[in-house]
Amino acid sequence: MDQPEAFCSSTESRAAAARDLLQAALEDLSQEQLKRFRLKLRDAPLDGRSIPWGRLERADPVDLAMQLTQFYGPEPALDVTRKTLKRADVRDVAAELKEQRLQRLGPSSSALLSVSEYKKKYREHVLQQHAKVKERNARSVKINKRFTKLLIARESATLVDEAPGLAEDEGPERARRSDTHTFNRLFGRDGEGQRPLTVVLQGPAGIGKTMAAKKILYDWAAGKLYHDQVDFAFFLPCRELLERPGTCSLAGLILDQCPHRSAPVRQMLARSERLLFILDGADELLPPPGPSEAAPCTDPFEEAGGARVLGGLMSKTLLPNARLLVTARATAPGRLQGLLCSPQCAEVRGFSDKDKKKYFHKFFRDEWMAERAYRFVKENETLFALCFVPFVCWIVCTVLRQQIELGQDLSRTSKTTTSVYLLFIASVLSSAPAADGPQMQGELRKLCRLAREGILQHRAQFAEKDLERLELRGSKVQTLFLSKKELPGVLETEVTYQFMDQSFQEFFAALSYLLEDERDLRAPAESVGALLRGDTELRCHLTLTTRFLFGLLNTERMRDIERHFGGVVSERVKQDVLRWVQERGQGRPRAAPEGTEETEAKEGTEEPEEEEGELNYPLELLYCLYETQEGAFVHQALRGLPELELERVRFSRMDLVVLSYCIRCCPAGQALRLVSCGLVPAQEKKKKKSLIKRLHGSLGGSSSSQATMRKPQASPLRSLFEAMTDQHCGLNSLTLCRCKLPDSVCQDLSEALREAPALRELGLLHNWLSGAGLRVLCEGLAWPQCRVQKLRVQQPCLQEALQYLISMLRQSPALTTLDLSDCQLSGPMVTYLCAALQHPGCRLQSLSLTSVELSEQSLEELQTVKTAKPGLGITHPALDSPPEPPPGFSSAL
Repeated sequence: MDQPEAFCSSTESRAAAARDLLQAALEDLSQEQLKRFRLKLRDAPLDGRSIPWGRLERADPVDLAMQLTQFYGPEPALDVTRKTLKRADVRDVAAELKEQRLQRLGPSSSALLSVSEYKKKYREHVLQQHAKVKERNARSVKINKRFTKLLIARESATLVDEAPGLAEDEGPERARRSDTHTFNRLFGRDGEGQRPLTVVLQGPAGIGKTMAAKKILYDWAAGKLYHDQVDFAFFLPCRELLERPGTCSLAGLILDQCPHRSAPVRQMLARSERLLFILDGADELLPPPGPSEAAPCTDPFEEAGGARVLGGLMSKTLLPNARLLVTARATAPGRLQGLLCSPQCAEVRGFSDKDKKKYFHKFFRDEWMAERAYRFVKENETLFALCFVPFVCWIVCTVLRQQIELGQDLSRTSKTTTSVYLLFIASVLSSAPAADGPQMQGELRKLCRLAREGILQHRAQFAEKDLERLELRGSKVQTLFLSKKELPGVLETEVTYQFMDQSFQEFFAALSYLLEDERDLRAPAESVGALLRGDTELRCHLTLTTRFLFGLLNTERMRDIERHFGGVVSERVKQDVLRWVQERGQGRPRAAPEGTEETEAKEGTEEPEEEEGELNYPLELLYCLYETQEGAFVHQALRGLPELELERVRFSRMDLVVLSYCIRCCPAGQALRLVSCGLVPAQEKKKKKSLIKRLHGSLGGSSSSQATMRKPQASPLRSLFEAMTDQHCGLNSLTLCRCKLPDSVCQDLSEALREAPALRELGLLHNWLSGAGLRVLCEGLAWPQCRVQKLRVQQPCLQEALQYLISMLRQSPALTTLDLSDCQLSGPMVTYLCAALQHPGCRLQSLSLTSVELSEQSLEELQTVKTAKPGLGITHPALDSPPEPPPGFSSAL
């Protein structure tokens, strides 16, 4: 048997031979030697892992041989045993084992490979393991077929402390396709030539962050990404690791992803700068660990809880030179950034309009069905906007396919995320046999309870005992909405269940509050309070659940819930939610009157400080109110928040849809302030001219006629300004502060000023207005139907263009108060202003020129005007004190 061809060849025979060798070697040990061997085996883990002591303490040679082969693999177990025997000072048995192994198995095939040799083997393993992903219906498809390119923009304003204005001239390359080139740029060098070590991919639920992360891992294994930069890449699902029983080490997590236990983990970790860790769902780590686990790991071989291991990677106390790609929802960017070390941020923006059409045609294999479904969604502007989220797009397509196949009216498909999810659940129920209806209704109620328990306990995985407790194991709803997963346990494989998508768990959790029988709870309001009035740390985790809850409060949807799920939905939940909104509004400070220190801090060069997690509270509340699609509810809720201030928000198209809807429904006296806001500009396609039109243009079509036919470009804020003109809109005050206002925005705002029924106050502060923009705005202010009474303009760098504003004073039908503080007025401009003030058509009663530098001559001219018009108060430090304002006059914008 000493010839190479005589060695054991098949895998099965080699494994059996290894077990025999192990058992024979261990049976040669005395009881004392066996005891010493077990202790040494426990105290010297291999690559961070060792067999639990409970399985070693009383094991005999047969049990030990079985444990070793199961834990390490047959041949690696021989290496572990021989080394442990030497440490236990049983060198003769170790030498005999080495000799017997060489005779029966040949040279060690399980000896650790070098890193360079192992790289190819590991890449092949990743390609094999991640070549396919599961569809929502549990069908496996190739990742290259499943993956749809999304828009990704680097350096999102959501996480980066910057304050862009409402610019529509940003480079069109800012948002790029999620292709290989874009993925390579994520770790590209910045303006200073430095490569980031941590990159955050952030975006809303269902946008495709996980799929993008898996595609990055697959493309790296295929040799398309990070060439000559990354030797090994590992995918770590944060939620699973946080809920994993027992402890783990980073080295152990790496081994779990390797094809066998002989991976050269120590050598891999020694070159940590060549490692990439993909942390999927890092926002799950946001609720801070308990005091006993506060310190993150610093040793990759240390056994600890999942939170400490992940915390060590994110804070760079563990492998500081390794690269991290982190995916997270954008619910609490400030606190997430606090956990990370110098992150480079990128925003996943989902599908472009072109991508949506591609997705519909990919989903519907029938061309006619695809076109019909796509045309319907395209005509529903709000529903079309929602489809930028791939998961929502999938749900919409699933519902539409069933409606088309059953010949139903497509108009049933609604235009909010909540209604789309509810319609999907109803479609699933309607597809089941009628006889199973009552049983499934009962099971769905229990499923909702399970979802709520998980959400409130920050749990996404459920054991079989959880399903048995609620009598859900083996039920139809388990098959439809839960996916089964097997996790490696200490003693045996552990079976867990989780919802087919995290957003479904959040939807069912919200639904539970409306389905809960009041007889089952002592105080149903308290259960809603647990969702709404939780601490700040948990609030961010409950963002989507809260949105769904608001969406389900729509009267029509409450009827749908009763019809599809049985029972009666109590109006009490709706009243509790409305009361909570009003309480939150009353608890927030109002904007300070102009001229106070607080106002100056907000409108000066320094950015105000706000609590993390509270920065975008008004916008999140507006999203919740939008989900209700019930104008009366929104109107009543906003009474508790009369001043909406949105600061440093980078508006997406959907953000503006939400804001516009709420402003359309706002009560009388509502104020809106946009401070240092920006937006993602809409990329309008330039349609190609037909041949006839091009010939007509080249054969004498005049430029003037072409200019007449050309429509003015719509500004990104047009939907907001159109909402202001709604006859039910009660918006009284609008302030735009430190927002770049391009001329198209000025044009749309000017048109809105002519029709807005309730707008009485307008503030334009440090907005980089152009002369043309101010001229267009003044045309709207001078319109006979304009109702603006108070105008505040702070534009230090715009001198000559102020002539348009001054000319407007002669014609404005309603303007009584003008604030030009911080503007620059030349001598001739003051002379022109004084002439306008004395014009019979000027109705101004108050003029503020605080912080305006004026010459002696200009001051004399203004004093003359004051004398001539005693009813006009002019405020300037060098002039006499202004008269007291009339009773009841509000000075706050």
